[in-house]
Amino acid sequence: MQIPTTDGLADAFAACPDHGERHPGVLMYPDAFGIRPAIRDMATELAGHGYYVLVPNFFYREGPTPVIDLPGHIGEADRSALVAGLMPLIKDLTPERVLRDADAYLGFLTSRPEVAAGPVAVTGYCIGGLLATRTAAAHPGQVAALAAFHAPVAADGPESLLRLTADVHFGHAATDITPEALGELNRSLDAAGVDYTSEIYPGTVHGFTMSDTDAFDPAGLRLHWDRLLPLLTGALAKS
Repeated sequence: MQIPTTDGLADAFAACPDHGERHPGVLMYPDAFGIRPAIRDMATELAGHGYYVLVPNFFYREGPTPVIDLPGHIGEADRSALVAGLMPLIKDLTPERVLRDADAYLGFLTSRPEVAAGPVAVTGYCIGGLLATRTAAAHPGQVAALAAFHAPVAADGPESLLRLTADVHFGHAATDITPEALGELNRSLDAAGVDYTSEIYPGTVHGFTMSDTDAFDPAGLRLHWDRLLPLLTGALAKS
């Protein structure tokens, strides 16, 4: 699919149930490695639970996905070089660009004939989780649920969390955050009055949901689904 934005066309992947009724919309931001079979599989699995899932290539300014050559399996030996190649693209993705793009992504998602009227959900992985958090904070009346996994959700500072009105789940990798930092983050969420869960997934490393990487943890992915699906059901149903 092609999403018109102020800076060009963003290519995207979409998945939805094959029956004809309209479905709640979910904007899914991938990790920095982008749209690939593992991400398409996750979007398709989520769509099987009754959602229209839109996955944008947020590096579209560099060209269509994949913007870098990826091996079929991303091992630890590959990761450092791949991330180094992606860092200039990540730095170019300024908060201003992220919010302009989010407007376009949400506008496209909610205009689809397969998507039900009403609020939507936003999910994200790694850097995509930060983009999801920024999107939810910038669209408090439109985003009813936010989920982010092994993501730097507090990168914009605690004041950014004050704008969140969505129901929230943050699933952290054990290697990404200390219990002390988790407590600080959760106190910020408490102070913001956010309805949230925020926890460390035991024994996990950064990227644990991604089945095509050495970081993959099957138990962590199952816990991700156990947290994500009730969040979406509860938030979108009550909205």
